[in-house]
Amino acid sequence: MFIFAHMKYSIIVPVYNRPDEVDELLRSLTGQTMKDFEVLIVEDGSQRDCREVVEKYKPQLNLKYFAKPNSGPGQSRNYGAQRAQGDMLIVLDSDVVLPQGYMEAVDDEMRRQPVVAFGGPDASHPSFTNVQKAISYSMTSFFTTGGIRGGKKKLDKFYPRSFNMGIRRDVYQQLGGFSKMRFGEDIDFSYRIVEAGHQPRLFADAWVWHKRRTDFRKFFRQVYNSGIARINLEKRHPGTLKLVHLLPAVFTVGVIALVLVSAVGRALMHYDAPNWRTWYWVCALPWIPILLYSLVIFIDSALKNKSLRVGLLSVPAAFVQLMGYGFGFIESWWKRCVLKQDEFTAFEKTFYK
Repeated sequence: MFIFAHMKYSIIVPVYNRPDEVDELLRSLTGQTMKDFEVLIVEDGSQRDCREVVEKYKPQLNLKYFAKPNSGPGQSRNYGAQRAQGDMLIVLDSDVVLPQGYMEAVDDEMRRQPVVAFGGPDASHPSFTNVQKAISYSMTSFFTTGGIRGGKKKLDKFYPRSFNMGIRRDVYQQLGGFSKMRFGEDIDFSYRIVEAGHQPRLFADAWVWHKRRTDFRKFFRQVYNSGIARINLEKRHPGTLKLVHLLPAVFTVGVIALVLVSAVGRALMHYDAPNWRTWYWVCALPWIPILLYSLVIFIDSALKNKSLRVGLLSVPAAFVQLMGYGFGFIESWWKRCVLKQDEFTAFEKTFYK
């Protein structure tokens, strides 16, 4: 087993029923070119634990394993942070894989210009399924999320996300770590970092491969919950709701309106036969902006992924991403802003007790 005289970095990974993914993550950690780190795996009440996987890698890594009752990823990160020894805490999701130079890139940036907090981008691995690549594209493209997840082109300032973020341990402790929010807790934490007078920085070279969801149904649930979280974040941090956050809801309402107009035109083609040409155009024209947007997504994704199939799959992925988020946002706005329900009673399932 490796023994380190000084522990500079602590990597904290909350895990829930993902032993296979933890295996891939730990394997990637053994290949890091910079070795000065410890790894803390926090099992969050899993039915399928990863204890055996962790034992396999203990001879190769300074690795600690903790098992606790289920309380959500945020509280599991806090649990790990309390037991970490590093000066800098690095939080990763269990479904990421690190390129060999990840830790070296982090260390180089910290030596060049130390910061209190940082975040890194994510990308899809060549081994990912076409659906995973399409989902990854939809979450990182300028044409879907405005590039706010770490891209160079973006419509909002950079805030680290919990799949790949770091923060100095003393500042983590001062801020009390992650809240009990189940969704959006990483953005809540990033906002509190900024509100405390610190500015997180993007480490563009400290990127990870991120699997995300494996099918569109799971992906819809993920982005739907993110839409819900956005209103809750605005309530907690007034003024943080930006134009880019409204766009998915506008897109959702717009798509529904266009489809309804088209449906009305189609119906009137049958009931008003003498004017069928007029109603034909009422039926057809609303699909033009939808098709044009789909074409932009297809071409951009196909070029970036060098795959026509991924380009085609990116079209439904983009609509799931935008409309899933949009539906969650609209529902949350209705319950929190119109009905005036509080954070917990409006979405009880989005919090861990």
